[in-house]
Amino acid sequence: MKIATFELERYFAKYEFSTKYLLSSSDCESLSMSELIEMASQETLKAWQELKLGYTEIYGHPLLRESIAEIYSSLKAENILTVVPSEGIFLLMNTLLKPGDHIVCTFPGYQSLYEIAQSIGCDISFWQPQEEQGWKFCINDLRKKLQTNTKLVVANFPHNPTGYVPPLQDFHDLIDIVYQQGAYLFSDEMYRFLETEETSTLPSASEIYDKAFSLFGLSKTFGLPGLRLGWMASQNNAILEKMSQLKDYTTICGSAPSEILAVMAIKNRQQIIESQRQRIQRNLKHLNEFCQKHQDFITWNKPIGGSICFPRLSIAETTLQFCEKLVTDTGIMLLPSEVFNFGNKHVRIGFGRENFPQVLQILSDYLEKQK
Repeated sequence: MKIATFELERYFAKYEFSTKYLLSSSDCESLSMSELIEMASQETLKAWQELKLGYTEIYGHPLLRESIAEIYSSLKAENILTVVPSEGIFLLMNTLLKPGDHIVCTFPGYQSLYEIAQSIGCDISFWQPQEEQGWKFCINDLRKKLQTNTKLVVANFPHNPTGYVPPLQDFHDLIDIVYQQGAYLFSDEMYRFLETEETSTLPSASEIYDKAFSLFGLSKTFGLPGLRLGWMASQNNAILEKMSQLKDYTTICGSAPSEILAVMAIKNRQQIIESQRQRIQRNLKHLNEFCQKHQDFITWNKPIGGSICFPRLSIAETTLQFCEKLVTDTGIMLLPSEVFNFGNKHVRIGFGRENFPQVLQILSDYLEKQK
């Protein structure tokens, strides 16, 4: 298998653990082990204390799958396959796609959402948003991208990196278009429940369309990326079974400690999500003040969901050049749009961390000194 370099992950590999401040992290504030265990019920705490560190079930621990199914209104444990989040993309695309298939994918986005299909030999059409309309993804633009051999449509809402969430009617129209095409739908829902307004939360595509596959997990919304645990939800159990067979060649099964810790988190999801949402709301106020103060430097469309946004910088150099200089001068890591293969005038800002106001102030002071 030959596949292109994952530009975003290579950039993070270079700076994530070597620089002092992260201003582009896509995940929310992480919970500590003690915080998570303190939330546990007696039943889950007993499972944790008696846990044996052996192999786990390929589909995931039964208690975990039952807990995940509770997030959805109409799915059952049998509709869940646990995965390392990014693994789910690899498994689904290598199960569904073959050379010559056509896919449509939201863009810019997480590179594996289209790069894996590219490596298989598929033709890719990018469905791009309109920045001047708040990063809106136009449904009519999607219709125009479809071809007779379109096998899969890939959508990511809340969208990384723009923070866009379509209105409910647009989302239903998207699913109807895919249904009329007879294609599969892969819905990356990793930022679900982080909408700025709860009324903007979309239903899971996997509950609406029987050829849809929804990816969710604990990395972003739950602030537990270290557990390396996510899942694919779908009514199509036959495809999930084929994915599980391919999983025999990747992770085989999950981490036993991570699975029990995941049960603790999912059982307490309302408390965890509410805490993350409150932090995001506080940080967005700081970011709005920053953008107003530095209007000559930055222009943004306020995100509707997620813990990221994608503002435009008014600078002479490229964003890559600016970000490289910034990390050297201040220890602040920003993610340039070049790593998304989307021009050189935007950066991704992540506002889900507790120290966001502090880091933003350091950036503000730095910009003031540059004047």
